[in-house]
Amino acid sequence: MLLSQLPNGAHALVKRVFSGSSEVDQATVQRLEELGFIAGEPVLMLRRGPGGREPLAVQVGETMFALRLVEACSVEVSAPDSVKALA
Repeated sequence: MLLSQLPNGAHALVKRVFSGSSEVDQATVQRLEELGFIAGEPVLMLRRGPGGREPLAVQVGETMFALRLVEACSVEVSAPDSVKALA
């Protein structure tokens, strides 16, 4: 599943970062990896912006980031089955 699909308050592990759209180039993928979005890293979806949209507040390790939706759609995560059922 994608990071953008995680419900608020859900935990997951990063599986990979990829260019999920034409708006996300290799430089953006590299920047996300440098920020800590690397395989095996725990991630927590904190909350979404007004109306459930962007920015998405995400915690990776102990650091919080605000991501655009296209960036969150470029991070594949593995979530527990209980979270997958809610998405």
